[in-house]
Amino acid sequence: MSTLKNDRYLRAILHQPVDVTPVWMMRQAGRYLPEYQAMRAQAGNFMSLYKNAELACEVTLQPLRRYPLDALIVFSDILTIPDAMGLGLYFEVGEGPRFINPINSIADIDRLPVPDPEQELGYVMNTVRNICKNLQGQVPLIGFSGSPWTLATYMVEGGTSKALTKIKKMMYTIPTALHTMLDKLADSVILYLNAQIHAGAQAVMVFDTWGGILTGRDYREFSLFYMHKIVDNVMHEYAGRRVPITLFTKGGGQWLEAMASTGCDALGIDWTTDIGDARRQVGDKVALQGNMDPSILYAPAARIEQEVASIIEGFGIGSGHVFNLGHGIHQDVQPEHVGMFVEAVHRLSGQYHKSHYGHYGIM
Repeated sequence: MSTLKNDRYLRAILHQPVDVTPVWMMRQAGRYLPEYQAMRAQAGNFMSLYKNAELACEVTLQPLRRYPLDALIVFSDILTIPDAMGLGLYFEVGEGPRFINPINSIADIDRLPVPDPEQELGYVMNTVRNICKNLQGQVPLIGFSGSPWTLATYMVEGGTSKALTKIKKMMYTIPTALHTMLDKLADSVILYLNAQIHAGAQAVMVFDTWGGILTGRDYREFSLFYMHKIVDNVMHEYAGRRVPITLFTKGGGQWLEAMASTGCDALGIDWTTDIGDARRQVGDKVALQGNMDPSILYAPAARIEQEVASIIEGFGIGSGHVFNLGHGIHQDVQPEHVGMFVEAVHRLSGQYHKSHYGHYGIM
């Protein structure tokens, strides 16, 4: 594994001194970039793009050519594991993901396999290896997966759903069957993330997009329990390096202390949670990632800078903050505004690290 030229992201997550607050964005490789649009047109469609290791590698690297980001995330999709389980993922134009074979019965759950990440998901591992080869240690690469609960919602609903009534019906009528599925998914996620680490990812992240729709008790039983299992079983060290894991539950600001108790290294927070309040809740137990409203990037430069300054000030002095959006970047944001945002984070955050950092420059 090549030595990292910029390890701010990893240092911040591990509460080690940094010169400035590191920054990257969820969905930073995506539709707001014209070069991404050109690559997607070349591939023909979204699935063909992320299943092609060479093209997915290129898309992953595109944001770094424009912006001095401190980390990249593998360009892939959250639903790769259900697809590898045989549910037949496809994307309906204008409607998002759909499954040909959604989960409709206990028998469907019993038939679900645990995919081999180097076989059924080998294209993702090839993408990771390609990225690492081409990235040459410029910044860390983040591997990721959806959380078991979030994957299950898509598998049972058959695609995107606003009310999520089918998964909740299963949860309240046949909870044992749902637990069986969630356990298989957790095992699959563990294998998948460990394989990404073996392939070269230096950190991993679990996206729990739909955990926030649950009651507190149901969240702990059906979502957090399985993320805890993942944290317990994903490699925390590889090739002599710590491999941090970040958990992100959208709408999960009320459960930060419970999430921190899993043993994860960092928590993602969305824009509905005040970052200062979050830090007071968890202290130095975990790092925090976030949490600017993605819609701020529509604003003029002065408003973007004002928001960046407010969040940095809200977190306060010292390491342990990875600046990010509170969710994925919107597809109609102007790329120039992203450049303003990234520059502002680096420029405005240095004063919060001076007393904790011996000299400027990456360690």
